[in-house]
Amino acid sequence: MSELLSKYDVVIASDVSDRDGIGIEVSLNDELVLEIFRDDTKKKREVTLYKKDLQLELIEESIEKFKKDIPWEFQD
Repeated sequence: MSELLSKYDVVIASDVSDRDGIGIEVSLNDELVLEIFRDDTKKKREVTLYKKDLQLELIEESIEKFKKDIPWEFQD
């Protein structure tokens, strides 16, 4: 994990209630700042920003982490 991303809490989380899939949540001081989610129902990967003006490097490093830790193939 990079030096910037290591300052954040990164959790792998699945969701099967409102949507069906898995992703990573990135938070700082218990505040969620972004989520990257593989939605198996929609067959899409989505990024949601919960905080304004995030560093581009944080978003890029989060995407790298997502690609490394979350299987790329959609599940049925």
